[in-house]
Amino acid sequence: MQDRNTTIIYRNYKETHNIKKILDIKNYCKKRGLKLIMANNIKLAIKLNMDGAYLPSFNKNYIHLSYQLKKNFILIGSAHNLKEIRVKERQKISKIFLSSIFKKNKNHLGINKFKILSNLSDRKIIALGGVSDGNVKSLSLVKSDGFAGISYFKYKKKAP
Repeated sequence: MQDRNTTIIYRNYKETHNIKKILDIKNYCKKRGLKLIMANNIKLAIKLNMDGAYLPSFNKNYIHLSYQLKKNFILIGSAHNLKEIRVKERQKISKIFLSSIFKKNKNHLGINKFKILSNLSDRKIIALGGVSDGNVKSLSLVKSDGFAGISYFKYKKKAP
């Protein structure tokens, strides 16, 4: 069972969007008091009256700044370095997923670089990448307003 601070991101970059499926997920979230946001498609998020939109690090456009958004519409995005953080700030993103804090991939930051980058922005920073039961307590060492992850929540019987 997820708590009410949980936000679900509907992300589908490979197939055409199944509107019925999205609306089913939206109804599921609404019944449980969860927020649902659309990845990389602000127009569809507005059309379906979703809670917000997520702009991945590769999305560097600003067209959404001309859209009329409802008052509580959430804009979040992801970044892996200072240049991408600055793009997200210019895109008027309120929360930035900064990755990868723990997962050793091409975007691996580690705790020290994560700490430095997170202090260079006034936006809320969400830790992303490799968060597990073994390292979740290490998040207290960095400026983080939360954390995100697929595998952390996917395999949990009960979320923290």
